[in-house]
Amino acid sequence: MAMRFERMVVLAALAATVSTSIAAAQTYPSQPYPSQPIKIVVPTSPGGPNDIVGRLAADILGKLGQAVVVENRSGAGGALGAREVAKAPADGHFLLVANTSTMAINPAVSANAGYDPVTSFAPVAKFWEAYQFLAVHASTPWKTVGDLVAEAKANPGKLNYAHGGTGNFQHMIGELMMQRTGVRFVGVSFRGSSDSINALLGQVVHFTYADGAVVMPLVQAGSIRVLGSTGEKRSTLAPEVPTMAEAGIADFEATSFFGIVAPAGTPEPIVRALNAAINEGLKTPKSQALIGQLGLVSDPGTPEDFGAFIAAKSAQWREVARAAGIRTN
Repeated sequence: MAMRFERMVVLAALAATVSTSIAAAQTYPSQPYPSQPIKIVVPTSPGGPNDIVGRLAADILGKLGQAVVVENRSGAGGALGAREVAKAPADGHFLLVANTSTMAINPAVSANAGYDPVTSFAPVAKFWEAYQFLAVHASTPWKTVGDLVAEAKANPGKLNYAHGGTGNFQHMIGELMMQRTGVRFVGVSFRGSSDSINALLGQVVHFTYADGAVVMPLVQAGSIRVLGSTGEKRSTLAPEVPTMAEAGIADFEATSFFGIVAPAGTPEPIVRALNAAINEGLKTPKSQALIGQLGLVSDPGTPEDFGAFIAAKSAQWREVARAAGIRTN
């Protein structure tokens, strides 16, 4: 799995050659922007999808005429990095790679997140969403999501799934599945998504949820089988795989999303300058190639669009956490 993430970071480095035609500076109101290096905080350890966003954003925003520094600030499920940016000067020189954990799940499950995903930040731009896949070992008899659910109904408490810890995205998807089906699965906690996949490969658990870029090579190798994808539409990585809704689980949609936010109070002209730069950068052929290769869904919009999206996702996972009684310290 580490090699897979390393390859993703290499892809990000390749994407860093993307060229955009963006004005070298914007003005607000009489001072040039940016007037100093821009810092982008990635709220996870180096490697993986958050780093791809951070480094691609750094390349795109570097066209504004100042150096852009990417800093990994992991801890507390991304909350440490989010708190740092929430408290930073609101002048457009401090940005955060926003993701599902920091903007939706952590505040929904934690009593001590230390920020509000809606009021603590100024949404800048949405980069993309990634689908998750429900994956089982290739040796299992289940060919469809319906097969798995039927087995669980016939044998209550027998089937388990791997997740990366209480409040982890995989854990929350599992809770969503139980709420939508009325079937109880046993969640088994591991240290992260890589360990969850390894547990599935070792047949320690019956199923898990994982990113398409991670599972597709294993599907091609014949090690695992994917039964459904969690997006509203089918994934381009596996168009033959039905969505969870198509597989019979109504009102089921769960994607991991990524974007850029700034501290609340960042002047609107600066937010719009950043939004325009990022949206333009996402249109380039190399950015589009990266998006296609990783099976991502990218629909750039306005800061208001991203703000509404964050609010909706925050509400979605807050309700899932409430119904499941999930609360962490």
